[in-house]
Amino acid sequence: MMLRAATHDDIPAIARVHVDAWQTTYRGILPAKVLQTLTYQKSENSWRRIFAEAPGADQFTYVAENPLGQIIGFASGVLEREGHSVYQGELYAIYMLAAHQRQGIGRELVQAIACQLAQINIQTMLVWVLEDNPACRFYEAIGGQKVEQKAIERGGAIFTEVAYGWTDISRLYG
Repeated sequence: MMLRAATHDDIPAIARVHVDAWQTTYRGILPAKVLQTLTYQKSENSWRRIFAEAPGADQFTYVAENPLGQIIGFASGVLEREGHSVYQGELYAIYMLAAHQRQGIGRELVQAIACQLAQINIQTMLVWVLEDNPACRFYEAIGGQKVEQKAIERGGAIFTEVAYGWTDISRLYG
């Protein structure tokens, strides 16, 4: 497995991983109609906008490739988007194809984001995740503490989203 900074050429593969991971992770959590509206093209368009805005937004994405050079996961980091007083960095997205989960790749992607945040003098980070997402156990296992929660709407239903925070991200890569 190889980890590297994502490039514009990776957008189609990132979009595929994003949609496929949502389909498997959120089946049974989100309404089926929400998952049915996901398409590679919509995801690609969204990622093209993200990459276009990235240079001025202190946002960065890393990809994980298998030995064949296929992207199997990715993570994005950004300056915290809501002006939180404690957490200055944000793990904006992290997705891994189901067949490659539980192999330590997610931990390496989080480390890459934490290292990049540290390079721009950010020492704290949070991630927002649906409360029913099995990834909550992953964030707890790597030291994340529940620090906030809020209600969000998806497909006409209300869900709880929780924030896991790290007040010293050097523990993630040190």
